[in-house]
Amino acid sequence: MSLVEKLRAAASFDLGWSLIQRYSVLVRESGSPHERAAAHFIATRLQALGIPHETFEPKLFLSVPKGGAVEVDGVEIAGKPPSFAATTGKEGLAAPPVHIPAEPIRGAADLFRSTVEGDLPDCRGKIVITEGYPMPVPVKRFEAAGAAGQVYINPGVRVHWGICTPIWGAPDESQLRFKPSTPILAINRPGGDHLLQAMENGTGQVTMHTELEEGWSTCSLPVAYIDGEEEDFVLVHGHYDSWDIGIGDNAVGDATLLELARIFHRHSDDLRRSVRIAWWPAHSTGRYGGSTWYADHCGLDLHRNCVAAVNIDSPGCWGATRYDEVPWMAETETVCRKAIRGVTGMEPGRQRPLRAGDYSFNQLGISSFFMLLSNIPAEERARLGFYPVGGCGGNIAWHTESDRLDIADRENLERDLQVYLAAIGEFVMAEVLPLDYRRTLKEIEEALTEYEAMAARRFDITAIRKALNALVKRLDDLYTRIESEEIETGIANDLLVRLGRLLVPLNYSERPRFEHDPATPRLPIPRLAKLHEIEALMENESERLPFVLTELRRNANEVAQKLLEASWLIDVLAAPNRKG
Repeated sequence: MSLVEKLRAAASFDLGWSLIQRYSVLVRESGSPHERAAAHFIATRLQALGIPHETFEPKLFLSVPKGGAVEVDGVEIAGKPPSFAATTGKEGLAAPPVHIPAEPIRGAADLFRSTVEGDLPDCRGKIVITEGYPMPVPVKRFEAAGAAGQVYINPGVRVHWGICTPIWGAPDESQLRFKPSTPILAINRPGGDHLLQAMENGTGQVTMHTELEEGWSTCSLPVAYIDGEEEDFVLVHGHYDSWDIGIGDNAVGDATLLELARIFHRHSDDLRRSVRIAWWPAHSTGRYGGSTWYADHCGLDLHRNCVAAVNIDSPGCWGATRYDEVPWMAETETVCRKAIRGVTGMEPGRQRPLRAGDYSFNQLGISSFFMLLSNIPAEERARLGFYPVGGCGGNIAWHTESDRLDIADRENLERDLQVYLAAIGEFVMAEVLPLDYRRTLKEIEEALTEYEAMAARRFDITAIRKALNALVKRLDDLYTRIESEEIETGIANDLLVRLGRLLVPLNYSERPRFEHDPATPRLPIPRLAKLHEIEALMENESERLPFVLTELRRNANEVAQKLLEASWLIDVLAAPNRKG
């Protein structure tokens, strides 16, 4: 029996279910006594199992919603301000409303972009009423247009908590200007219908009330260490704070992490690589504050020794039996497909990882996979009248008071646990890391082909194409030599990790290595994304054009250089006469 088979055979959910039951009475708001009690539960279970661990106590920047409403014609409609919106004060904000309709949200990816098409009407000094969720992209767009406040009509009878800042983790001083500066509120569909009807009837003013507590709070961040033969490790992680009780988002993930710690610790003598398991605070009210803090304070260690990262959020929820939208980076595809297929017999559908969740390690060049895993089948969601949400297996209890114990499904959790064990086990035990960067280059090449069409006769990116073609040839040869065992295992693994440090940021990040991109959508090769604007800027003879071209030239040089550096690494580290 292989180790992966042994790991899967050890899968059960007794310990994990005890955590879910404990968390079912804890409102794990970051910085609160209940969150600290939740961290203490994790630490005491790790201690009882004899698993080495430590609990960090970072000071994190949080914004905690306390209440909100919008008044129209003497009627108060209750709502929830998203984290990092502005507080109105007791008097509220009174202003004329303007309705700017948004397109319906058709998938989880739509949550993170603006669904308002075309030019905006005059928003200056007005309260914008629109549909959807108060996410960073539309919030920023309306603020830039001069909106004094914003009210978002959620799709159903529930009002969902959220977070509207684009700043990833705690801001540094230069980022503070990107924090929203106006009051923002979410209300439910019936409340929105009442508000829109009042506007249609001629109401000339509405009043917003928002209250939030913002500042620095000390939180607990537990990390378990399971040592294998090698210092290199797989980081397995998920957030343990929540909106309200938050069983589906993310007590189920926290329980899964605890079971993974138990099982890998039991088999630690057989592990080739180490496993590190982390539970993050400040995901919900700090825009991934815990994982960002860890990336900042342990960044050098992660850069040297982390071979892959696995995000666990909302597994094993009620009705979640399909794997149609599973995030993974291209280079991890073989392992992800094999794990899901081997456990469930299903063929999963891949989703390119969004700039969301706790994907706080892209800029470090760490190949990552999973976040959301199993989902309620799309046809069942349609039958139930569920609209797209960002967790809980697709259940609209996500980010509401309804996310309670009945959202967890023990049988689904045990199945998803086996998927994680199979995938992580492959990374932990493989002699050569199962990272296929040929797939990454294919994704980069497809993106580059689109950029070339946009750049044609407008902007020269031939140096990138030349560097990419050279790297493709070298990479094909490299994997042929690895598979034929012409390259020593240690050299092969070192080279694959180093290649990831170059190619993952190239494919997912825009800012320098130890900084964090904003929580807004990222296209492949994000440094070239402004090529999408070139044609329109030229047609309109925009004053922005020379500035954008200057930025693109610098970014294009950076992209070409990273590709050339990857080729150089292969030439040097995989030279036929090199000795290990």
